[in-house]
Amino acid sequence: MVTERYDAVVIGGGPNGLGIAAYLAKAGLKVCVCEERLELGGGAENVEPLPGFRIDPHATYLYGAAAPIFEQLELWKFGFRMKYFATLAGGVTTDGKAIVSGRFNIENTIQSIKKYSPKDAEFVRFSHESFEPYAKDFLRSIFWTPPYPLEHQDPDNLPWMRFVKEKAPGLSLLINRDTMELSTYELLDIQFEFEPLKVVMGQGAWYNGPFPAWRGMGIFGLATGLLMAYSSGCPVGGMHSMIHALVRFCLAHGVKFYTNAPVDEIIVENGEAKGVVLGGGYSGKEIRAEKLVVSAVDVKTTFLKLLKEKYVSKSLIQKVKDISLHGGSLFVLHLIVKELPKYKGDAEELFFTGKNYPSVVCLPADSREYVLNQARDIFSFRTHPMKDESMHIMICCHDIYDETRCPPGYHVLSPIYIQVPPPEYHKDGPLAVNKAKWEIAEKILGTIKKFAPNMTEKNIVAKFINTPYDSEHRNMGLIGGNWYAIRECEDQWWSFRPIPELARYRTPIHKLYLSHQTSYPGGLCLFAVPYNLMHILIDDGIIQKPDWFFTSPYHIKDKESDIRKNL
Repeated sequence: MVTERYDAVVIGGGPNGLGIAAYLAKAGLKVCVCEERLELGGGAENVEPLPGFRIDPHATYLYGAAAPIFEQLELWKFGFRMKYFATLAGGVTTDGKAIVSGRFNIENTIQSIKKYSPKDAEFVRFSHESFEPYAKDFLRSIFWTPPYPLEHQDPDNLPWMRFVKEKAPGLSLLINRDTMELSTYELLDIQFEFEPLKVVMGQGAWYNGPFPAWRGMGIFGLATGLLMAYSSGCPVGGMHSMIHALVRFCLAHGVKFYTNAPVDEIIVENGEAKGVVLGGGYSGKEIRAEKLVVSAVDVKTTFLKLLKEKYVSKSLIQKVKDISLHGGSLFVLHLIVKELPKYKGDAEELFFTGKNYPSVVCLPADSREYVLNQARDIFSFRTHPMKDESMHIMICCHDIYDETRCPPGYHVLSPIYIQVPPPEYHKDGPLAVNKAKWEIAEKILGTIKKFAPNMTEKNIVAKFINTPYDSEHRNMGLIGGNWYAIRECEDQWWSFRPIPELARYRTPIHKLYLSHQTSYPGGLCLFAVPYNLMHILIDDGIIQKPDWFFTSPYHIKDKESDIRKNL
Protein backbone atom coordinates (compact mmCIF):
# COMPACT_ATOMS: atom_id res chain seq x y z
CA MET A 1 0.00 0.00 0.00
CA VAL A 2 1.11 3.56 -0.68
CA THR A 3 2.50 5.32 2.40
CA GLU A 4 0.69 8.54 3.29
CA ARG A 5 2.34 11.47 5.05
CA TYR A 6 0.87 14.04 7.43
CA ASP A 7 2.16 16.47 10.02
CA ALA A 8 0.21 14.70 12.79
CA VAL A 9 -1.42 11.30 13.18
CA VAL A 10 -4.06 10.86 15.90
CA ILE A 11 -4.93 7.36 17.08
CA GLY A 12 -8.57 7.23 18.15
CA GLY A 13 -11.60 9.27 17.09
CA GLY A 14 -13.35 9.80 20.41
CA PRO A 15 -13.95 13.29 21.87
CA ASN A 16 -10.32 13.71 22.95
CA GLY A 17 -8.90 12.47 19.65
CA LEU A 18 -11.25 14.64 17.63
CA GLY A 19 -10.55 17.58 19.94
CA ILE A 20 -6.78 17.52 19.48
CA ALA A 21 -7.18 16.86 15.74
CA ALA A 22 -9.38 19.95 15.44
CA TYR A 23 -6.95 22.10 17.42
CA LEU A 24 -3.95 20.96 15.35
CA ALA A 25 -5.80 21.41 12.06
CA LYS A 26 -6.82 24.95 12.92
CA ALA A 27 -3.20 25.60 13.90
CA GLY A 28 -2.28 24.78 10.30
CA LEU A 29 -1.13 21.16 10.53
CA LYS A 30 -2.07 18.43 8.08
CA VAL A 31 -3.82 15.85 10.30
CA CYS A 32 -4.99 12.24 9.94
CA VAL A 33 -7.25 10.45 12.46
CA CYS A 34 -7.35 6.63 12.63
CA GLU A 35 -10.44 5.17 14.33
CA GLU A 36 -10.99 1.47 15.00
CA ARG A 37 -14.78 1.66 14.95
CA LEU A 38 -17.01 2.40 11.99
CA GLU A 39 -18.28 5.54 13.71
CA LEU A 40 -16.48 8.53 15.22
CA GLY A 41 -17.30 10.00 18.61
CA GLY A 42 -16.43 7.36 21.18
CA GLY A 43 -18.72 7.44 24.21
CA ALA A 44 -20.52 10.54 22.92
CA GLU A 45 -23.01 8.62 20.83
CA ASN A 46 -26.76 8.26 20.47
CA VAL A 47 -28.73 5.29 19.15
CA GLU A 48 -32.30 4.77 17.95
CA PRO A 49 -33.46 1.32 19.12
CA LEU A 50 -36.83 2.28 17.64
CA PRO A 51 -37.22 4.87 14.86
CA GLY A 52 -37.55 8.36 16.34
CA PHE A 53 -36.54 7.38 19.90
CA ARG A 54 -33.00 8.47 20.83
CA ILE A 55 -31.32 6.94 23.87
CA ASP A 56 -27.95 7.71 25.46
CA PRO A 57 -25.98 4.50 26.00
CA HIS A 58 -23.05 6.39 27.52
CA ALA A 59 -22.51 10.18 27.73
CA THR A 60 -25.74 12.05 28.44
CA TYR A 61 -24.86 15.60 29.59
CA LEU A 62 -22.46 18.20 28.27
CA TYR A 63 -20.18 18.75 31.25
CA GLY A 64 -17.78 20.86 29.23
CA ALA A 65 -19.78 24.07 28.84
CA ALA A 66 -16.85 26.00 30.35
CA ALA A 67 -14.42 24.47 27.84
CA PRO A 68 -12.34 26.96 25.82
CA ILE A 69 -12.84 24.78 22.72
CA PHE A 70 -16.29 26.27 22.07
CA GLU A 71 -14.86 29.77 21.88
CA GLN A 72 -11.63 28.84 20.12
CA LEU A 73 -13.15 26.61 17.42
CA GLU A 74 -16.52 28.40 17.16
CA LEU A 75 -18.38 25.12 16.81
CA TRP A 76 -21.75 26.86 16.48
CA LYS A 77 -20.68 27.71 12.93
CA PHE A 78 -20.67 23.98 12.23
CA GLY A 79 -24.11 23.16 13.63
CA PHE A 80 -23.50 22.88 17.37
CA ARG A 81 -26.61 23.83 19.36
CA MET A 82 -27.48 23.49 23.05
CA LYS A 83 -30.68 22.84 24.96
CA TYR A 84 -30.55 24.24 28.48
CA PHE A 85 -32.58 22.71 31.30
CA ALA A 86 -34.54 25.05 33.55
CA THR A 87 -34.46 22.42 36.29
CA LEU A 88 -31.39 20.22 36.19
CA ALA A 89 -31.76 17.80 39.09
CA GLY A 90 -34.16 16.63 41.73
CA GLY A 91 -34.28 14.29 44.68
CA VAL A 92 -37.19 12.38 46.22
CA THR A 93 -37.40 10.72 49.63
CA THR A 94 -39.52 7.75 50.65
CA ASP A 95 -41.83 10.00 52.70
CA GLY A 96 -42.49 12.38 49.79
CA LYS A 97 -40.03 15.21 50.37
CA ALA A 98 -38.67 16.66 47.14
CA ILE A 99 -36.01 19.19 46.22
CA VAL A 100 -34.86 20.54 42.87
CA SER A 101 -31.75 22.25 41.59
CA GLY A 102 -31.24 24.39 38.53
CA ARG A 103 -28.90 27.20 37.61
CA PHE A 104 -31.47 28.70 35.23
CA ASN A 105 -34.35 28.54 37.73
CA ILE A 106 -32.62 29.38 40.98
CA GLU A 107 -35.78 30.65 42.70
CA ASN A 108 -37.47 27.28 42.27
CA THR A 109 -34.37 25.67 43.75
CA ILE A 110 -34.34 27.97 46.75
CA GLN A 111 -38.06 27.56 47.43
CA SER A 112 -37.87 23.77 47.32
CA ILE A 113 -35.04 23.75 49.87
CA LYS A 114 -36.61 26.46 52.00
CA LYS A 115 -39.63 24.25 52.69
CA TYR A 116 -37.38 21.93 54.71
CA SER A 117 -34.38 24.06 55.68
CA PRO A 118 -34.54 27.88 55.49
CA LYS A 119 -30.91 28.08 56.57
CA ASP A 120 -29.76 25.90 53.67
CA ALA A 121 -31.94 27.87 51.27
CA GLU A 122 -30.27 31.13 52.26
CA PHE A 123 -26.83 29.57 51.89
CA VAL A 124 -27.75 28.37 48.39
CA ARG A 125 -28.93 31.88 47.50
CA PHE A 126 -25.77 33.46 48.89
CA SER A 127 -23.55 30.92 47.11
CA HIS A 128 -25.27 31.44 43.77
CA GLU A 129 -25.11 35.23 43.94
CA SER A 130 -21.51 35.23 45.16
CA PHE A 131 -20.07 32.50 42.97
CA GLU A 132 -21.98 32.61 39.66
CA PRO A 133 -19.69 35.30 38.14
CA TYR A 134 -16.63 33.17 38.93
CA ALA A 135 -17.91 29.68 38.10
CA LYS A 136 -16.45 29.36 34.59
CA ASP A 137 -13.00 30.62 35.57
CA PHE A 138 -12.95 28.48 38.71
CA LEU A 139 -13.77 25.36 36.68
CA ARG A 140 -11.09 26.26 34.15
CA SER A 141 -8.51 26.57 36.92
CA ILE A 142 -9.20 22.95 37.87
CA PHE A 143 -10.00 21.07 34.68
CA TRP A 144 -8.67 23.28 31.87
CA THR A 145 -5.16 23.81 33.24
CA PRO A 146 -2.36 21.29 32.61
CA PRO A 147 -1.21 19.32 35.66
CA TYR A 148 1.60 21.02 37.52
CA PRO A 149 5.16 19.68 37.59
CA LEU A 150 5.77 17.76 40.80
CA GLU A 151 8.02 20.47 42.22
CA HIS A 152 5.00 22.84 42.24
CA GLN A 153 2.64 20.60 44.22
CA ASP A 154 2.48 22.74 47.37
CA PRO A 155 -1.28 23.19 48.08
CA ASP A 156 -1.10 26.98 48.17
CA ASN A 157 0.41 26.96 44.67
CA LEU A 158 -2.23 24.80 42.99
CA PRO A 159 -4.21 26.66 40.32
CA TRP A 160 -7.63 26.58 41.98
CA MET A 161 -6.05 27.79 45.24
CA ARG A 162 -4.38 30.60 43.31
CA PHE A 163 -7.73 31.39 41.67
CA VAL A 164 -9.46 31.71 45.04
CA LYS A 165 -6.69 33.88 46.44
CA GLU A 166 -6.48 36.18 43.40
CA LYS A 167 -10.08 36.30 42.12
CA ALA A 168 -12.55 35.08 44.77
CA PRO A 169 -11.11 35.40 48.29
CA GLY A 170 -14.57 34.91 49.77
CA LEU A 171 -14.34 31.26 48.78
CA SER A 172 -11.32 30.73 51.00
CA LEU A 173 -13.64 29.70 53.84
CA LEU A 174 -14.56 26.63 51.78
CA ILE A 175 -11.48 26.10 49.62
CA ASN A 176 -8.26 26.18 51.60
CA ARG A 177 -5.34 24.02 52.66
CA ASP A 178 -7.37 22.31 55.42
CA THR A 179 -10.44 21.47 53.33
CA MET A 180 -8.22 19.79 50.72
CA GLU A 181 -7.95 16.89 53.17
CA LEU A 182 -11.71 16.33 53.37
CA SER A 183 -14.16 14.16 51.46
CA THR A 184 -17.15 15.51 49.57
CA TYR A 185 -19.51 14.35 52.31
CA GLU A 186 -17.39 16.09 54.95
CA LEU A 187 -17.49 19.34 52.99
CA LEU A 188 -21.25 19.01 52.50
CA ASP A 189 -21.70 18.42 56.23
CA ILE A 190 -19.95 21.72 56.87
CA GLN A 191 -22.17 23.59 54.41
CA PHE A 192 -25.66 22.11 54.81
CA GLU A 193 -28.13 20.66 57.30
CA PHE A 194 -30.76 18.94 55.13
CA GLU A 195 -29.61 15.40 54.39
CA PRO A 196 -31.45 14.91 51.04
CA LEU A 197 -29.64 17.97 49.67
CA LYS A 198 -26.33 16.39 50.63
CA VAL A 199 -27.38 13.05 49.12
CA VAL A 200 -28.17 14.62 45.74
CA MET A 201 -24.92 16.61 45.67
CA GLY A 202 -22.85 13.66 46.88
CA GLN A 203 -24.38 11.44 44.23
CA GLY A 204 -23.47 14.05 41.65
CA ALA A 205 -19.84 13.73 42.75
CA TRP A 206 -19.84 9.93 42.45
CA TYR A 207 -21.51 9.71 39.06
CA ASN A 208 -19.27 12.46 37.71
CA GLY A 209 -15.98 11.43 39.29
CA PRO A 210 -14.82 10.66 42.84
CA PHE A 211 -16.76 8.61 45.36
CA PRO A 212 -18.07 11.17 47.90
CA ALA A 213 -16.59 9.40 50.95
CA TRP A 214 -13.01 9.38 49.64
CA ARG A 215 -10.77 11.60 51.72
CA GLY A 216 -8.79 14.30 49.96
CA MET A 217 -11.24 14.50 47.04
CA GLY A 218 -13.88 16.85 48.47
CA ILE A 219 -13.02 19.96 46.45
CA PHE A 220 -12.74 17.91 43.28
CA GLY A 221 -16.04 16.15 44.08
CA LEU A 222 -17.89 19.44 44.44
CA ALA A 223 -16.19 20.74 41.30
CA THR A 224 -17.37 17.79 39.20
CA GLY A 225 -20.90 18.43 40.41
CA LEU A 226 -20.44 22.09 39.52
CA LEU A 227 -19.46 21.07 35.98
CA MET A 228 -22.90 19.54 35.55
CA ALA A 229 -24.66 22.41 37.29
CA TYR A 230 -22.84 25.04 35.23
CA SER A 231 -23.64 23.31 31.94
CA SER A 232 -27.23 22.38 32.84
CA GLY A 233 -27.87 21.12 29.38
CA CYS A 234 -27.10 18.90 26.43
CA PRO A 235 -26.57 19.34 22.68
CA VAL A 236 -29.81 19.31 20.71
CA GLY A 237 -30.54 15.75 19.69
CA GLY A 238 -27.99 14.26 22.09
CA MET A 239 -24.25 14.21 22.60
CA HIS A 240 -23.52 12.81 19.15
CA SER A 241 -24.79 15.99 17.50
CA MET A 242 -21.82 17.75 19.12
CA ILE A 243 -19.54 15.18 17.52
CA HIS A 244 -21.15 15.92 14.15
CA ALA A 245 -20.23 19.60 14.56
CA LEU A 246 -16.67 18.71 15.56
CA VAL A 247 -16.25 16.35 12.60
CA ARG A 248 -17.61 19.03 10.25
CA PHE A 249 -15.03 21.43 11.68
CA CYS A 250 -12.26 18.90 11.10
CA LEU A 251 -13.33 18.22 7.53
CA ALA A 252 -13.50 21.95 6.80
CA HIS A 253 -9.89 22.22 8.03
CA GLY A 254 -8.59 19.35 5.94
CA VAL A 255 -8.47 16.48 8.46
CA LYS A 256 -8.37 13.02 6.86
CA PHE A 257 -10.37 10.29 8.62
CA TYR A 258 -9.84 6.56 8.46
CA THR A 259 -12.64 4.56 10.12
CA ASN A 260 -12.72 0.79 10.59
CA ALA A 261 -8.96 1.29 10.76
CA PRO A 262 -7.39 -0.26 13.87
CA VAL A 263 -3.78 0.71 14.52
CA ASP A 264 -1.50 -2.29 14.90
CA GLU A 265 1.68 -0.46 15.83
CA ILE A 266 3.21 2.93 16.46
CA ILE A 267 6.32 3.34 14.29
CA VAL A 268 9.36 4.38 16.35
CA GLU A 269 12.73 5.11 14.76
CA ASN A 270 15.77 6.33 16.68
CA GLY A 271 13.61 7.07 19.73
CA GLU A 272 11.13 9.18 17.79
CA ALA A 273 7.49 8.47 16.85
CA LYS A 274 7.25 8.44 13.06
CA GLY A 275 3.71 7.24 12.35
CA VAL A 276 1.49 4.17 12.59
CA VAL A 277 0.86 0.85 10.90
CA LEU A 278 -2.81 0.03 10.29
CA GLY A 279 -4.48 -3.35 10.63
CA GLY A 280 -7.88 -4.68 9.63
CA GLY A 281 -8.78 -4.04 6.02
CA TYR A 282 -5.78 -1.71 5.72
CA SER A 283 -3.35 -4.33 6.99
CA GLY A 284 0.24 -3.15 6.67
CA LYS A 285 -0.58 0.36 5.48
CA GLU A 286 1.81 2.96 6.92
CA ILE A 287 0.75 6.50 7.74
CA ARG A 288 3.73 8.69 8.50
CA ALA A 289 3.82 11.71 10.83
CA GLU A 290 6.35 14.50 10.29
CA LYS A 291 5.74 16.40 13.54
CA LEU A 292 3.96 14.19 16.10
CA VAL A 293 1.83 11.16 16.87
CA VAL A 294 -0.99 11.51 19.42
CA SER A 295 -2.42 8.44 21.12
CA ALA A 296 -6.05 9.07 22.05
CA VAL A 297 -6.49 5.49 23.27
CA ASP A 298 -5.89 4.32 26.84
CA VAL A 299 -2.41 4.34 28.28
CA LYS A 300 -2.17 0.56 28.64
CA THR A 301 -3.11 -0.08 25.02
CA THR A 302 -0.63 2.59 23.96
CA PHE A 303 2.39 1.10 25.70
CA LEU A 304 1.58 -2.61 25.87
CA LYS A 305 -0.04 -3.15 22.46
CA LEU A 306 0.82 -0.33 20.09
CA LEU A 307 4.42 0.03 21.28
CA LYS A 308 4.76 -3.74 21.89
CA GLU A 309 6.33 -3.01 25.31
CA LYS A 310 9.42 -1.70 23.52
CA TYR A 311 11.34 1.58 23.38
CA VAL A 312 10.88 2.47 27.07
CA SER A 313 12.32 1.12 30.31
CA LYS A 314 11.06 -2.11 31.86
CA SER A 315 10.28 -0.23 35.07
CA LEU A 316 7.93 2.14 33.22
CA ILE A 317 6.26 -0.78 31.44
CA GLN A 318 5.65 -2.44 34.80
CA LYS A 319 4.13 0.74 36.20
CA VAL A 320 1.80 0.90 33.19
CA LYS A 321 0.83 -2.74 33.68
CA ASP A 322 0.00 -2.00 37.32
CA ILE A 323 -2.52 0.74 36.39
CA SER A 324 -6.12 -0.32 36.90
CA LEU A 325 -8.52 1.00 34.28
CA HIS A 326 -11.56 -0.01 36.30
CA GLY A 327 -12.87 2.86 38.39
CA GLY A 328 -16.65 2.73 38.00
CA SER A 329 -18.90 0.49 35.94
CA LEU A 330 -22.47 1.47 35.09
CA PHE A 331 -25.52 -0.70 34.58
CA VAL A 332 -27.71 1.31 32.24
CA LEU A 333 -31.45 0.85 31.75
CA HIS A 334 -33.49 2.76 29.15
CA LEU A 335 -37.28 3.05 29.04
CA ILE A 336 -39.76 4.38 26.52
CA VAL A 337 -42.87 5.43 28.46
CA LYS A 338 -46.21 7.06 27.75
CA GLU A 339 -46.02 9.42 30.72
CA LEU A 340 -43.30 10.68 33.03
CA PRO A 341 -42.95 9.23 36.53
CA LYS A 342 -45.44 10.89 38.88
CA TYR A 343 -43.65 10.90 42.19
CA LYS A 344 -45.61 10.85 45.43
CA GLY A 345 -45.68 13.77 47.84
CA ASP A 346 -44.21 17.23 47.29
CA ALA A 347 -42.57 16.28 44.00
CA GLU A 348 -45.74 16.18 41.91
CA GLU A 349 -47.67 18.74 43.94
CA LEU A 350 -45.03 21.48 44.19
CA PHE A 351 -41.82 21.13 42.25
CA PHE A 352 -41.86 18.47 39.47
CA THR A 353 -44.31 20.28 37.22
CA GLY A 354 -44.25 21.26 33.56
CA LYS A 355 -40.96 22.76 32.49
CA ASN A 356 -39.76 22.61 36.09
CA TYR A 357 -39.55 18.80 35.91
CA PRO A 358 -35.92 17.80 36.60
CA SER A 359 -33.85 16.32 33.79
CA VAL A 360 -32.38 13.87 36.33
CA VAL A 361 -33.95 12.51 39.52
CA CYS A 362 -32.03 10.87 42.36
CA LEU A 363 -33.81 8.40 44.62
CA PRO A 364 -34.04 7.50 47.44
CA ALA A 365 -32.70 10.82 48.67
CA ASP A 366 -33.41 10.05 52.33
CA SER A 367 -29.90 9.21 53.47
CA ARG A 368 -26.37 8.72 52.17
CA GLU A 369 -26.60 5.21 53.62
CA TYR A 370 -28.16 4.03 50.35
CA VAL A 371 -25.09 5.32 48.50
CA LEU A 372 -22.67 3.81 51.02
CA ASN A 373 -24.48 0.48 50.89
CA GLN A 374 -24.28 0.39 47.10
CA ALA A 375 -20.56 1.13 47.30
CA ARG A 376 -20.15 -1.60 49.94
CA ASP A 377 -21.80 -4.14 47.63
CA ILE A 378 -19.58 -3.09 44.71
CA PHE A 379 -16.21 -2.57 46.38
CA SER A 380 -16.35 -5.02 49.31
CA PHE A 381 -18.90 -7.73 48.47
CA ARG A 382 -18.02 -7.49 44.75
CA THR A 383 -21.58 -8.05 43.63
CA HIS A 384 -24.34 -6.08 41.93
CA PRO A 385 -26.75 -4.34 44.33
CA MET A 386 -30.09 -6.13 44.73
CA LYS A 387 -31.33 -5.27 48.24
CA ASP A 388 -33.61 -2.32 48.99
CA GLU A 389 -30.95 -0.83 51.26
CA SER A 390 -28.53 -0.59 48.29
CA MET A 391 -30.90 0.68 45.63
CA HIS A 392 -29.81 4.21 44.79
CA ILE A 393 -30.84 5.25 41.28
CA MET A 394 -30.36 8.09 38.81
CA ILE A 395 -33.18 8.62 36.27
CA CYS A 396 -32.53 10.96 33.32
CA CYS A 397 -35.10 12.40 30.93
CA HIS A 398 -33.97 15.05 28.45
CA ASP A 399 -37.00 15.14 26.17
CA ILE A 400 -38.75 17.42 28.67
CA TYR A 401 -36.55 20.14 27.18
CA ASP A 402 -35.44 18.59 23.87
CA GLU A 403 -38.37 17.55 21.70
CA THR A 404 -36.04 15.87 19.17
CA ARG A 405 -35.51 12.91 21.51
CA CYS A 406 -38.85 11.18 20.85
CA PRO A 407 -42.25 11.61 19.13
CA PRO A 408 -45.04 13.54 20.88
CA GLY A 409 -46.98 11.53 23.43
CA TYR A 410 -43.96 9.59 24.69
CA HIS A 411 -40.92 10.08 26.89
CA VAL A 412 -37.52 8.44 26.92
CA LEU A 413 -36.07 7.76 30.36
CA SER A 414 -32.45 7.37 29.34
CA PRO A 415 -30.20 6.62 30.97
CA ILE A 416 -31.31 5.09 34.30
CA TYR A 417 -28.18 4.24 36.28
CA ILE A 418 -26.93 2.11 39.10
CA GLN A 419 -23.29 1.19 39.69
CA VAL A 420 -22.01 -2.39 39.62
CA PRO A 421 -18.57 -4.03 39.90
CA PRO A 422 -16.26 -4.10 36.90
CA PRO A 423 -16.87 -7.46 35.16
CA GLU A 424 -13.64 -9.27 36.11
CA TYR A 425 -13.96 -8.20 39.76
CA HIS A 426 -17.46 -9.63 40.23
CA LYS A 427 -17.41 -12.52 42.70
CA ASP A 428 -19.54 -14.63 40.35
CA GLY A 429 -17.40 -14.01 37.30
CA PRO A 430 -17.23 -11.56 34.41
CA LEU A 431 -20.59 -12.53 32.93
CA ALA A 432 -22.54 -12.31 36.21
CA VAL A 433 -24.22 -8.96 35.47
CA ASN A 434 -25.11 -9.97 31.91
CA LYS A 435 -26.74 -13.16 33.16
CA ALA A 436 -28.75 -11.25 35.77
CA LYS A 437 -29.47 -8.11 33.74
CA TRP A 438 -33.28 -8.50 33.53
CA GLU A 439 -33.44 -9.40 37.20
CA ILE A 440 -31.46 -6.24 38.00
CA ALA A 441 -33.69 -4.19 35.69
CA GLU A 442 -36.86 -5.44 37.41
CA LYS A 443 -35.38 -4.59 40.82
CA ILE A 444 -34.67 -1.05 39.59
CA LEU A 445 -38.22 -0.74 38.21
CA GLY A 446 -39.68 -2.07 41.46
CA THR A 447 -37.79 0.60 43.39
CA ILE A 448 -38.92 3.37 41.05
CA LYS A 449 -42.55 2.22 41.31
CA LYS A 450 -42.46 2.71 45.09
CA PHE A 451 -41.84 6.39 44.45
CA ALA A 452 -43.86 6.75 41.22
CA PRO A 453 -46.86 4.35 41.24
CA ASN A 454 -47.68 5.11 37.60
CA MET A 455 -44.52 3.32 36.46
CA THR A 456 -46.43 0.14 35.59
CA GLU A 457 -46.05 -2.20 32.65
CA LYS A 458 -49.04 -0.45 31.08
CA ASN A 459 -47.05 2.79 31.00
CA ILE A 460 -43.80 1.22 29.76
CA VAL A 461 -43.60 0.76 25.99
CA ALA A 462 -40.10 -0.70 25.69
CA LYS A 463 -36.99 -1.52 27.74
CA PHE A 464 -33.35 -1.61 26.71
CA ILE A 465 -30.21 -2.42 28.72
CA ASN A 466 -26.50 -1.99 28.33
CA THR A 467 -24.38 -3.72 30.95
CA PRO A 468 -20.71 -2.81 31.50
CA TYR A 469 -19.70 -5.57 29.07
CA ASP A 470 -22.23 -4.33 26.52
CA SER A 471 -20.80 -0.82 26.80
CA GLU A 472 -17.25 -2.07 26.32
CA HIS A 473 -18.25 -4.13 23.29
CA ARG A 474 -19.97 -1.09 21.76
CA ASN A 475 -17.02 1.13 22.54
CA MET A 476 -13.58 -0.25 23.40
CA GLY A 477 -12.67 2.96 25.21
CA LEU A 478 -15.23 2.20 27.93
CA ILE A 479 -13.25 -0.65 29.45
CA GLY A 480 -15.49 -2.57 31.83
CA GLY A 481 -18.21 0.02 31.29
CA ASN A 482 -16.06 2.58 33.08
CA TRP A 483 -16.66 6.13 31.86
CA TYR A 484 -13.72 7.67 33.76
CA ALA A 485 -10.93 5.25 32.81
CA ILE A 486 -8.92 5.28 36.05
CA ARG A 487 -10.24 5.61 39.59
CA GLU A 488 -10.89 9.23 40.57
CA CYS A 489 -9.16 9.19 43.93
CA GLU A 490 -6.31 11.14 45.48
CA ASP A 491 -3.51 8.95 44.14
CA GLN A 492 -4.91 8.84 40.58
CA TRP A 493 -5.53 12.44 39.66
CA TRP A 494 -3.69 15.65 38.80
CA SER A 495 0.07 14.99 38.43
CA PHE A 496 -0.37 11.37 39.49
CA ARG A 497 -2.65 10.45 36.58
CA PRO A 498 -2.04 7.97 35.03
CA ILE A 499 1.43 7.87 36.63
CA PRO A 500 3.69 10.84 37.44
CA GLU A 501 6.07 10.10 34.55
CA LEU A 502 3.22 10.54 32.04
CA ALA A 503 1.15 13.18 33.81
CA ARG A 504 2.00 16.05 31.46
CA TYR A 505 0.80 14.15 28.34
CA ARG A 506 4.38 13.53 27.21
CA THR A 507 5.95 10.09 26.81
CA PRO A 508 9.63 9.08 26.87
CA ILE A 509 9.37 8.68 23.09
CA HIS A 510 10.04 11.95 21.32
CA LYS A 511 7.01 13.31 19.43
CA LEU A 512 4.58 10.79 20.97
CA TYR A 513 1.91 12.39 23.17
CA LEU A 514 -1.16 11.20 25.08
CA SER A 515 -4.70 12.56 24.67
CA HIS A 516 -7.09 10.15 26.36
CA GLN A 517 -9.30 10.05 29.44
CA THR A 518 -6.64 7.98 31.21
CA SER A 519 -4.80 11.31 31.35
CA TYR A 520 -5.85 14.21 33.55
CA PRO A 521 -8.61 15.19 34.17
CA GLY A 522 -10.44 12.09 32.90
CA GLY A 523 -13.84 11.52 31.32
CA LEU A 524 -17.11 13.43 30.86
CA CYS A 525 -16.42 14.78 27.33
CA LEU A 526 -14.81 17.94 28.71
CA PHE A 527 -12.38 18.54 25.83
CA ALA A 528 -9.95 19.35 28.62
CA VAL A 529 -7.25 16.86 27.62
CA PRO A 530 -6.72 18.29 24.10
CA TYR A 531 -6.82 21.87 25.38
CA ASN A 532 -4.24 21.06 28.07
CA LEU A 533 -2.11 19.09 25.63
CA MET A 534 -1.89 22.15 23.35
CA HIS A 535 0.02 23.95 26.11
CA ILE A 536 2.62 21.19 26.21
CA LEU A 537 2.97 21.07 22.41
CA ILE A 538 3.55 24.83 22.37
CA ASP A 539 6.08 24.57 25.21
CA ASP A 540 7.92 21.80 23.35
CA GLY A 541 8.07 23.80 20.12
CA ILE A 542 6.02 21.22 18.21
CA ILE A 543 3.66 24.01 17.13
CA GLN A 544 3.73 27.79 17.35
CA LYS A 545 1.08 29.34 19.58
CA PRO A 546 -1.76 30.49 17.29
CA ASP A 547 -3.21 33.96 17.87
CA TRP A 548 -6.67 32.47 18.51
CA PHE A 549 -5.46 30.04 21.19
CA PHE A 550 -5.56 31.51 24.68
CA THR A 551 -3.71 29.59 27.38
CA SER A 552 -4.61 28.99 31.00
CA PRO A 553 -3.32 31.83 33.19
CA TYR A 554 -2.27 29.16 35.70
CA HIS A 555 -0.13 27.07 33.36
CA ILE A 556 3.42 26.49 34.59
CA LYS A 557 6.04 25.51 32.04
CA ASP A 558 8.55 22.79 32.78
CA LYS A 559 12.08 23.76 33.56
CA GLU A 560 14.10 24.19 30.37
CA SER A 561 16.14 21.11 31.26
CA ASP A 562 13.00 18.96 31.47
CA ILE A 563 11.81 20.14 28.06
CA ARG A 564 15.22 19.38 26.55
CA LYS A 565 15.02 15.83 27.95
CA ASN A 566 11.81 15.31 26.00
CA LEU A 567 13.29 16.79 22.84
